[in-house]
Amino acid sequence: MEETKINDLVNEVVNRIKNAESSAEKEEDSKKNKNNKGGELNLNLANEVTEFIGTAMGDTIGLVIANVDPDLRKLMGIDPKYRSIGVFGGRTGAGPQIYAADEAVKASNTEIVKIELPRDTKGGAGHGSLIIFGAEEVSDARRAVQVALEDLERTFGDVYGNDAGHLEFQYTARASKALNAAFGAPEGKAFGITVGAPAGIGVIMADVAVKAATIDVVAYASPSEGTSLTNEVILQFSGDSGAVRQAIVAAREVGLKLLGSLGAKPESSATPYI
Repeated sequence: MEETKINDLVNEVVNRIKNAESSAEKEEDSKKNKNNKGGELNLNLANEVTEFIGTAMGDTIGLVIANVDPDLRKLMGIDPKYRSIGVFGGRTGAGPQIYAADEAVKASNTEIVKIELPRDTKGGAGHGSLIIFGAEEVSDARRAVQVALEDLERTFGDVYGNDAGHLEFQYTARASKALNAAFGAPEGKAFGITVGAPAGIGVIMADVAVKAATIDVVAYASPSEGTSLTNEVILQFSGDSGAVRQAIVAAREVGLKLLGSLGAKPESSATPYI
């Protein structure tokens, strides 16, 4: 009888260990899924109609709502025909996300229904961003968010920074609906922007850009005129593809020298593409 009790006790201890190991494995798998940045994780929220697509540079997150609540859609000012929306927002950067969204619209059957540029770069000098894609089919919304997330590795290529500020340069040979909505870019034409922070550097870069090539200035934004009081100046321009690129390259050369005079050599966290 005593031996039976001992065996029962041993079996109980073994079972407890197995249960503990199983719980630990499940917890580890759960952590891995939460940290997944490849877009494979689907969050079972709102009866499985919300999807987590992934994350990318600039503290950017991509999500899809398959069936937006009608009351919320009305409050957001979204056309009822857009049953699904893609949510694409970041804390650092605005130009990279907008240019990536522009490519996403070209690659999917979606529309840009909202672009907002909050004052948020985690203590930096510029913007964050919130971009909403509208789609009649959830697959289109999903495709747009996926394309935009993947393109950020490219569009962050010509963003440079040090402790004193940041510089940003963006270019496309053919502007589409996102750039039109955000900056008034003429659709179908080459379009570029230069961003300098502190704002004083942005002023110099704007002057260099317009003198370097024949371009059409679309807009000029300064701290109290169109930048949510951020400490930067943004020049937006279109024109011939070669001229737009030439203006950006000239402004970039000067901007890097000026920002470098305030601190360490400005570095990009990705591969320059212009």
